Amino acid sequence: MTDPLRHDPLRHRPVLLQEVLSALAPRDGGVYVDGTFGRGGYSAAVLDAADCRVWGIDRDPEAVAAGQALSGRYEGRLTVVEGRFGEMDRLLYGHGVEAVDGVALDVGVSSPQIDDASRGFSFRAEGPLDMRMGREGPTAADLVNSLPEQELSHLVWSLGEERYARRIARVIVEARTEKRIESTTELAAIVRRVVPKSKDGIDPATRTFQALRIRVNDELGELERGLRAAERLLRPGGRLAVVSFHSLEDRVVKDFLRLRSGRAAAPSRHLPAAAAGPEPSFSTLTRKPLTPGAAELAANPRARSARLRSAERTGAAPFEEAA
Repeated sequence: MTDPLRHDPLRHRPVLLQEVLSALAPRDGGVYVDGTFGRGGYSAAVLDAADCRVWGIDRDPEAVAAGQALSGRYEGRLTVVEGRFGEMDRLLYGHGVEAVDGVALDVGVSSPQIDDASRGFSFRAEGPLDMRMGREGPTAADLVNSLPEQELSHLVWSLGEERYARRIARVIVEARTEKRIESTTELAAIVRRVVPKSKDGIDPATRTFQALRIRVNDELGELERGLRAAERLLRPGGRLAVVSFHSLEDRVVKDFLRLRSGRAAAPSRHLPAAAAGPEPSFSTLTRKPLTPGAAELAANPRARSARLRSAERTGAAPFEEAA
C-alpha cells in the first residue's frame, strides 16, 4: 500500500495507522466515520485502502477547512462536517446516513493543535492560555484565574493524576492575586516552581496542562458520548477503533467495551436470567490494547503512550435501547 502521507508535508501521520486500518478492514462500498478528523490522516488511509465513503467530523474549524481541501482529491468520497464526535449519529442522520461500517476515534489533542502556539495547548512555546479545540466556551485562562483553590486542586489531581495538585493550586492562586495568568509559559513557570523534575524527563507542567485541556474540552464526557453514538450508528459487523493517549481515556474505552461485550463483572448467580443484562452489542477484537512498535516510537516520540482498542458490532440492540 502506498503511504498517503509521505508526500504531503501539511499533514501529520496519525499514530498506529496500520493497526487502525487492520481493525477497520475497509471494503469497497463501505461507509466510515473519522470522528476526530484532524488533518485527515486516517481518512486518507481508509479512502486509499478501498473504494469507500468517509465522513470526517471535527469541532475545530481549522481542521474542517483543511478537510475541504483534502476532499477534492477523492472525487466526492470524503465529506467533512464541523461538530462533536459525541453527536456523530445526529450529524450523519442529518445527511441521510443511518448506518456505517466503521468508526475511528483518535482521542485528545492533535499534533497540529499542539504545534500551533496560538492555540495554547503546549507549555513549550509562548501562547495564549486557551486550549479550546473549538471556539466556544471558557478558556484554560478563565479556569486558572477563577476556580477556587480546592476546586482547582481537585481538577489537577483527578484529570491530571498529579500528586502535587494541592501545592500547584496554592501557588496558582497566590500568583493570580498579583496579576491575571494569561500565557502558557507563565503557567508552566508557576507550576515548575513547586513540582520537582521527574527522572523520566517529563516536564513538571505536563499533568497540569493535561488536566486543564481535558476540562476545557470535556474530553472524557465527549468520549463517553462518542462511544454510545458509535454503538447506535454502526451496523452489525461494523468496526470500532479507538486510540487513546492516557489512562483516563483508556479506562473509559476499556470499561465501555467490557460492559458491551459481556465481560463486565457477572451479576449474582442467584438473579434470574432476565436480570443478567442486555445481549452484548460488541465483540472485542483484541483482549489487550495494541501499542506502537519500536520503529513508530523512533519516528514519533509522541506516540509513546498511545493505546488502540477495537471491537466489532453485533446484531444486538444498543444497550440504552435494550435496557
